[in-house]
Amino acid sequence: MNLLKEVLKYQVYPAMGCTEPVSVALCAAYASKELGEETARAEFRLDAGTYKNGMGVRIPNTDGEKGNLLAGTMGILLAKPELNMEILGGANKKIVSQAKEMLQKRCINMEVAPDAHGFYIEAALTGISGKQSKCIIAGSHTEVVFLSQADTVKINHLPLENNDQKIHAFKAALKKASLKDLLDAADNADEEDLAYIKKGVEMNLKAAEMGQALQKVGFYIKELVRKKLLQMDLLASTKILTACAADARMDGQAVPVMSSGESGNQGVVTILVPWKVGKEMEVDEKTILKSIALSHLLNGYVKVFTGELAPICGCAIAAGVGAAAAIVYQQRGKCVPAVTLAINNIISDIGGMLCDGAKSGCALKVVSSTDAAIRSAYMAIHDYGITEVEGFVGKTAEETIQNLGSISSIGMSKVDPMIVDIMQEKCNH
Repeated sequence: MNLLKEVLKYQVYPAMGCTEPVSVALCAAYASKELGEETARAEFRLDAGTYKNGMGVRIPNTDGEKGNLLAGTMGILLAKPELNMEILGGANKKIVSQAKEMLQKRCINMEVAPDAHGFYIEAALTGISGKQSKCIIAGSHTEVVFLSQADTVKINHLPLENNDQKIHAFKAALKKASLKDLLDAADNADEEDLAYIKKGVEMNLKAAEMGQALQKVGFYIKELVRKKLLQMDLLASTKILTACAADARMDGQAVPVMSSGESGNQGVVTILVPWKVGKEMEVDEKTILKSIALSHLLNGYVKVFTGELAPICGCAIAAGVGAAAAIVYQQRGKCVPAVTLAINNIISDIGGMLCDGAKSGCALKVVSSTDAAIRSAYMAIHDYGITEVEGFVGKTAEETIQNLGSISSIGMSKVDPMIVDIMQEKCNH
């Protein structure tokens, strides 16, 4: 198995809008297309992480409207699952107006599925004739595990073992990989891989350019530079770049980005940090693109231990690990000790950052990740880093990441339900 190609195929793809509400829309579109008639009622059930991530983020092509519920309703009306994770790009004012009308009738409901572990979205529709359809996406943002219309079942990968999603073969291989394996996989990237990675760079640079026009996080970092509270150096310019890209996404701008680990903001950090640093340091482009391949691989590697939607911030920690390692690769090649130090440094620094859902504040976390990744890499390039004598850092990078995974999945198991409770309480008020 070529791990890089599998990761690029399943976890690195264009997405317009925050990937959780987009996936809700996609699930609804599959169910709606199967239904084949006007929807009279819809019931959505989501895992806590997906529910959390879609509550406060703006939806593309809606003039700033927010939420999973609106995205799901738009997906019902669009009924075009072939658009995949760019489905909301097909929306217009008429679709948004119709979706709002449906929501006002209170015929669309959404709840957390308490028995769902891992990524899970279920859309059950009832048509005006009483006909029913159902779609379940689980395990990843695009994987349909169940699809039915009336009594006809077209796809059935149920039951999901122990309420957990069946793991992709590549994820099982990724979980068993060593840091050396990932370095080798990135180093052996072929021209097809590199061309696809370059496409992601171009997409995310375009999103960053669009974000320049917004008076959000990127704008205020530029203001700090203008007022001479920060210097316009490599750190500042890279933070502005990534912040602006995240600003555009979280503002609901109709611009796709190349995701990483099935997350757009993770794609922003995973791709743009090593790209900007490499260009500023005059690293040859092929090496930069290979370093981004490593960034994608490590982002995915962290997430097989922490979970698809973890209580900890993926765009900061998982993507930051990838970006830091990529910068070291640009300067030191496949040096396992140096890359290990970079990974240990960034996890020791921001490893406890919480995820409280997708929203404008994600750009702040992207900035923190960008800053931490560059600092962590610089120290590691010069052979300085946190070792196993400190905290939960392990003897190897793999052990450190596994420890982080245990803290996230076991030690913080009550965090997501608590955050969802807080968010729901705010909505009720």
